Amino acid sequence: MSDTLSALAPAKLNLFLHVVGRRPDGYHLLQTAFRLLDWGDQLQFRCRDDGQILRMTDVPGVPAEQDLVVRAARRLQAAAGVSAGVEIHVDKVLPMGGGLGGGSSDAATTLLALNRLWRLDWSRARLQALGLELGADVPFFIFGRDAFAEGVGETLTPMCLPPSWYVVIAPGASVPTAEIFCAKELTRSTEIIKMPDFAIHTTRNDLQPVVCHRYPQVADAIDWLNHHAAARMTGSGACVFASMETEAQARQVVAQCPERWQAWAVSSLQRHPLYDWAV
Repeated sequence: MSDTLSALAPAKLNLFLHVVGRRPDGYHLLQTAFRLLDWGDQLQFRCRDDGQILRMTDVPGVPAEQDLVVRAARRLQAAAGVSAGVEIHVDKVLPMGGGLGGGSSDAATTLLALNRLWRLDWSRARLQALGLELGADVPFFIFGRDAFAEGVGETLTPMCLPPSWYVVIAPGASVPTAEIFCAKELTRSTEIIKMPDFAIHTTRNDLQPVVCHRYPQVADAIDWLNHHAAARMTGSGACVFASMETEAQARQVVAQCPERWQAWAVSSLQRHPLYDWAV
Protein backbone atom coordinates (compact mmCIF):
# COMPACT_ATOMS: atom_id res chain seq x y z
CA MET A 1 0.00 0.00 0.00
CA SER A 2 1.23 3.50 -0.81
CA ASP A 3 2.24 5.76 2.06
CA THR A 4 0.57 8.71 0.28
CA LEU A 5 -3.17 9.25 -0.22
CA SER A 6 -5.25 11.99 -1.84
CA ALA A 7 -8.93 12.42 -1.12
CA LEU A 8 -11.93 14.70 -1.50
CA ALA A 9 -13.64 16.11 1.59
CA PRO A 10 -17.12 16.71 0.15
CA ALA A 11 -19.49 19.50 1.15
CA LYS A 12 -22.97 18.92 2.50
CA LEU A 13 -26.30 20.67 2.37
CA ASN A 14 -28.97 20.69 5.04
CA LEU A 15 -32.14 20.29 2.97
CA PHE A 16 -33.97 21.41 6.09
CA LEU A 17 -32.94 22.02 9.70
CA HIS A 18 -35.35 22.01 12.63
CA VAL A 19 -34.36 22.77 16.22
CA VAL A 20 -36.70 20.58 18.30
CA GLY A 21 -35.28 21.03 21.79
CA ARG A 22 -32.28 21.57 23.99
CA ARG A 23 -30.45 19.15 26.27
CA PRO A 24 -29.56 20.06 29.89
CA ASP A 25 -25.91 20.37 28.81
CA GLY A 26 -26.84 23.11 26.35
CA TYR A 27 -26.56 21.09 23.12
CA HIS A 28 -29.46 21.57 20.74
CA LEU A 29 -31.60 18.68 19.53
CA LEU A 30 -32.06 18.76 15.78
CA GLN A 31 -33.75 17.12 12.87
CA THR A 32 -32.17 17.59 9.45
CA ALA A 33 -31.67 15.96 6.08
CA PHE A 34 -28.01 15.86 5.08
CA ARG A 35 -27.11 15.74 1.38
CA LEU A 36 -23.58 15.11 0.09
CA LEU A 37 -22.22 17.22 -2.77
CA ASP A 38 -19.63 16.26 -5.38
CA TRP A 39 -17.54 19.30 -4.47
CA GLY A 40 -15.22 20.10 -1.62
CA ASP A 41 -11.74 20.52 -0.19
CA GLN A 42 -8.88 18.36 -1.45
CA LEU A 43 -6.62 16.69 1.11
CA GLN A 44 -3.36 14.81 0.71
CA PHE A 45 -1.73 12.62 3.35
CA ARG A 46 1.82 11.31 3.56
CA CYS A 47 2.86 8.91 6.29
CA ARG A 48 5.76 9.78 8.60
CA ASP A 49 7.67 7.37 10.81
CA ASP A 50 8.57 9.87 13.55
CA GLY A 51 5.07 10.31 15.03
CA GLN A 52 4.76 13.98 14.08
CA ILE A 53 1.44 15.29 12.76
CA LEU A 54 2.06 18.29 10.55
CA ARG A 55 -0.23 20.46 8.44
CA MET A 56 1.95 21.45 5.51
CA THR A 57 -0.23 24.20 4.01
CA ASP A 58 -1.39 27.50 5.41
CA VAL A 59 -5.13 27.96 5.95
CA PRO A 60 -5.85 31.67 6.49
CA GLY A 61 -7.45 32.31 9.85
CA VAL A 62 -6.99 28.75 11.10
CA PRO A 63 -3.84 28.04 13.13
CA ALA A 64 -2.60 24.48 12.65
CA GLU A 65 -3.17 23.56 16.31
CA GLN A 66 -6.85 24.53 15.99
CA ASP A 67 -7.43 22.88 12.62
CA LEU A 68 -9.82 19.93 12.80
CA VAL A 69 -7.58 17.87 10.50
CA VAL A 70 -4.71 18.11 13.00
CA ARG A 71 -6.99 17.51 15.96
CA ALA A 72 -8.60 14.51 14.23
CA ALA A 73 -5.24 12.96 13.39
CA ARG A 74 -3.95 13.43 16.94
CA ARG A 75 -7.14 12.08 18.48
CA LEU A 76 -6.97 8.95 16.29
CA GLN A 77 -3.25 8.53 16.87
CA ALA A 78 -3.74 8.59 20.65
CA ALA A 79 -6.84 6.38 20.67
CA ALA A 80 -5.24 3.73 18.44
CA GLY A 81 -1.80 3.89 20.05
CA VAL A 82 -0.13 4.58 16.71
CA SER A 83 3.57 5.45 16.52
CA ALA A 84 3.37 6.73 12.94
CA GLY A 85 2.70 10.35 12.03
CA VAL A 86 1.42 12.14 8.97
CA GLU A 87 1.86 15.22 6.81
CA ILE A 88 -1.42 16.77 5.70
CA HIS A 89 -1.84 19.13 2.75
CA VAL A 90 -5.17 21.00 2.64
CA ASP A 91 -6.39 22.65 -0.55
CA LYS A 92 -9.23 24.75 0.87
CA VAL A 93 -12.03 25.10 -1.70
CA LEU A 94 -15.14 25.53 0.42
CA PRO A 95 -15.89 28.94 1.97
CA MET A 96 -15.40 28.95 5.74
CA GLY A 97 -18.37 29.83 7.90
CA GLY A 98 -20.66 28.83 5.04
CA GLY A 99 -22.71 26.01 6.57
CA LEU A 100 -21.27 23.50 4.09
CA GLY A 101 -19.49 21.40 6.71
CA GLY A 102 -16.00 22.06 5.39
CA GLY A 103 -14.07 21.67 8.64
CA SER A 104 -16.12 18.66 9.74
CA SER A 105 -15.72 17.02 6.35
CA ASP A 106 -11.96 17.61 6.43
CA ALA A 107 -11.84 15.92 9.85
CA ALA A 108 -13.90 12.95 8.64
CA THR A 109 -11.75 12.49 5.53
CA THR A 110 -8.67 12.62 7.77
CA LEU A 111 -10.04 9.86 10.01
CA LEU A 112 -11.05 7.67 7.06
CA ALA A 113 -7.75 8.22 5.23
CA LEU A 114 -5.61 7.52 8.30
CA ASN A 115 -7.68 4.45 9.12
CA ARG A 116 -6.36 3.10 5.81
CA LEU A 117 -2.92 4.70 5.77
CA TRP A 118 -2.11 3.52 9.30
CA ARG A 119 -3.77 0.12 8.65
CA LEU A 120 -6.04 0.37 11.69
CA ASP A 121 -9.15 -1.37 10.30
CA TRP A 122 -11.42 0.53 12.68
CA SER A 123 -15.14 0.10 12.05
CA ARG A 124 -17.29 2.92 10.73
CA ALA A 125 -19.17 3.07 14.05
CA ARG A 126 -15.93 3.42 16.01
CA LEU A 127 -14.70 6.20 13.73
CA GLN A 128 -18.07 7.95 14.02
CA ALA A 129 -17.89 7.84 17.82
CA LEU A 130 -14.42 9.38 17.72
CA GLY A 131 -15.58 11.94 15.17
CA LEU A 132 -18.44 13.06 17.42
CA GLU A 133 -15.82 14.21 19.94
CA LEU A 134 -14.59 16.66 17.27
CA GLY A 135 -17.93 18.02 16.07
CA ALA A 136 -21.59 17.12 15.62
CA ASP A 137 -21.39 16.95 11.79
CA VAL A 138 -18.29 14.73 11.62
CA PRO A 139 -20.19 11.42 12.12
CA PHE A 140 -22.38 12.17 9.09
CA PHE A 141 -19.40 12.49 6.76
CA ILE A 142 -17.98 9.21 8.07
CA PHE A 143 -21.45 7.66 7.62
CA GLY A 144 -20.91 8.66 4.02
CA ARG A 145 -24.45 8.69 2.61
CA ASP A 146 -27.39 11.07 2.46
CA ALA A 147 -29.06 10.82 5.83
CA PHE A 148 -31.92 11.88 8.06
CA ALA A 149 -30.24 13.05 11.26
CA GLU A 150 -31.57 13.47 14.78
CA GLY A 151 -30.19 14.08 18.26
CA VAL A 152 -27.33 16.56 18.01
CA GLY A 153 -26.89 15.24 14.47
CA GLU A 154 -25.28 11.92 15.31
CA THR A 155 -28.33 9.61 15.01
CA LEU A 156 -28.35 8.84 11.29
CA THR A 157 -30.77 6.97 9.04
CA PRO A 158 -29.83 6.50 5.37
CA MET A 159 -31.99 8.23 2.77
CA CYS A 160 -32.34 7.41 -0.92
CA LEU A 161 -32.66 10.71 -2.75
CA PRO A 162 -32.75 11.18 -6.53
CA PRO A 163 -29.70 12.83 -8.14
CA SER A 164 -29.93 16.60 -8.33
CA TRP A 165 -28.04 19.72 -9.36
CA TYR A 166 -27.82 22.70 -7.05
CA VAL A 167 -26.80 26.32 -7.19
CA VAL A 168 -24.83 27.29 -4.08
CA ILE A 169 -24.13 30.96 -3.33
CA ALA A 170 -21.66 32.39 -0.82
CA PRO A 171 -22.90 35.91 -0.05
CA GLY A 172 -19.67 37.18 1.45
CA ALA A 173 -20.34 36.57 5.14
CA SER A 174 -18.80 34.13 7.59
CA VAL A 175 -21.34 33.11 10.22
CA PRO A 176 -20.10 31.70 13.57
CA THR A 177 -22.28 28.69 14.38
CA ALA A 178 -22.12 29.26 18.13
CA GLU A 179 -23.44 32.82 17.76
CA ILE A 180 -26.57 31.62 16.00
CA PHE A 181 -27.33 28.72 18.33
CA CYS A 182 -26.92 31.06 21.33
CA ALA A 183 -29.32 33.66 19.94
CA LYS A 184 -32.26 34.35 22.26
CA GLU A 185 -34.63 34.71 19.31
CA LEU A 186 -33.87 31.20 17.93
CA THR A 187 -36.90 28.90 17.79
CA ARG A 188 -36.14 25.74 19.77
CA SER A 189 -39.51 23.98 19.83
CA THR A 190 -40.29 22.95 16.24
CA GLU A 191 -42.61 19.94 15.99
CA ILE A 192 -40.80 16.63 15.51
CA ILE A 193 -41.44 14.96 12.16
CA LYS A 194 -40.88 11.38 10.99
CA MET A 195 -38.46 10.64 8.18
CA PRO A 196 -41.06 9.29 5.70
CA ASP A 197 -42.99 12.56 6.09
CA PHE A 198 -40.05 14.85 5.37
CA ALA A 199 -40.62 15.05 1.60
CA ILE A 200 -44.25 16.12 1.98
CA HIS A 201 -44.00 18.01 5.27
CA THR A 202 -43.55 21.77 5.28
CA THR A 203 -39.96 22.20 6.40
CA ARG A 204 -37.60 25.12 6.91
CA ASN A 205 -34.27 26.07 8.38
CA ASP A 206 -34.96 27.38 11.89
CA LEU A 207 -31.61 29.18 11.92
CA GLN A 208 -32.35 31.15 8.75
CA PRO A 209 -34.44 34.01 10.26
CA VAL A 210 -31.79 34.65 12.91
CA VAL A 211 -28.97 34.73 10.35
CA CYS A 212 -30.91 36.87 7.88
CA HIS A 213 -31.61 39.44 10.58
CA ARG A 214 -27.97 39.63 11.66
CA TYR A 215 -26.41 39.23 8.21
CA PRO A 216 -28.57 41.07 5.63
CA GLN A 217 -26.39 39.89 2.75
CA VAL A 218 -27.68 36.35 3.39
CA ALA A 219 -31.26 37.58 3.09
CA ASP A 220 -30.35 39.40 -0.12
CA ALA A 221 -28.89 36.22 -1.64
CA ILE A 222 -31.99 34.20 -0.73
CA ASP A 223 -34.25 36.84 -2.26
CA TRP A 224 -32.25 36.87 -5.49
CA LEU A 225 -32.06 33.07 -5.79
CA ASN A 226 -35.79 32.75 -5.05
CA HIS A 227 -36.45 34.35 -8.44
CA HIS A 228 -34.99 31.20 -10.05
CA ALA A 229 -36.04 28.42 -7.65
CA ALA A 230 -37.00 27.91 -4.01
CA ALA A 231 -33.96 29.02 -2.02
CA ARG A 232 -32.89 28.19 1.50
CA MET A 233 -29.88 28.61 3.77
CA THR A 234 -27.78 25.54 4.59
CA GLY A 235 -26.72 24.80 8.15
CA SER A 236 -26.00 27.92 10.18
CA GLY A 237 -25.14 29.83 7.00
CA ALA A 238 -23.97 31.86 5.33
CA CYS A 239 -24.31 29.86 2.08
CA VAL A 240 -27.69 29.51 0.40
CA PHE A 241 -28.82 26.99 -2.20
CA ALA A 242 -31.59 25.97 -4.55
CA SER A 243 -32.27 22.73 -6.40
CA MET A 244 -32.31 22.93 -10.19
CA GLU A 245 -33.98 20.66 -12.74
CA THR A 246 -30.86 20.27 -14.92
CA GLU A 247 -27.15 20.98 -14.97
CA ALA A 248 -27.73 23.49 -17.76
CA GLN A 249 -30.23 25.42 -15.66
CA ALA A 250 -27.84 25.44 -12.70
CA ARG A 251 -24.99 26.79 -14.81
CA GLN A 252 -27.25 29.41 -16.37
CA VAL A 253 -28.26 30.70 -12.93
CA VAL A 254 -24.62 30.78 -11.80
CA ALA A 255 -23.71 32.83 -14.89
CA GLN A 256 -26.34 35.41 -13.89
CA CYS A 257 -25.23 35.67 -10.26
CA PRO A 258 -24.21 39.19 -9.14
CA GLU A 259 -20.46 39.67 -9.05
CA ARG A 260 -20.48 40.57 -5.36
CA TRP A 261 -21.20 36.90 -4.54
CA GLN A 262 -19.55 33.60 -5.39
CA ALA A 263 -21.72 30.94 -6.99
CA TRP A 264 -21.24 27.32 -8.01
CA ALA A 265 -23.23 24.70 -9.92
CA VAL A 266 -22.71 21.39 -8.11
CA SER A 267 -24.20 17.93 -8.29
CA SER A 268 -25.26 15.61 -5.51
CA LEU A 269 -23.00 12.73 -4.48
CA GLN A 270 -24.42 9.29 -3.75
CA ARG A 271 -21.64 8.11 -1.45
CA HIS A 272 -18.53 9.55 0.17
CA PRO A 273 -15.44 8.82 -1.99
CA LEU A 274 -13.83 6.99 0.97
CA TYR A 275 -16.99 5.11 1.95
CA ASP A 276 -15.37 1.71 1.42
CA TRP A 277 -12.44 2.56 3.69
CA ALA A 278 -14.49 1.67 6.77
CA VAL A 279 -17.00 -1.10 7.43
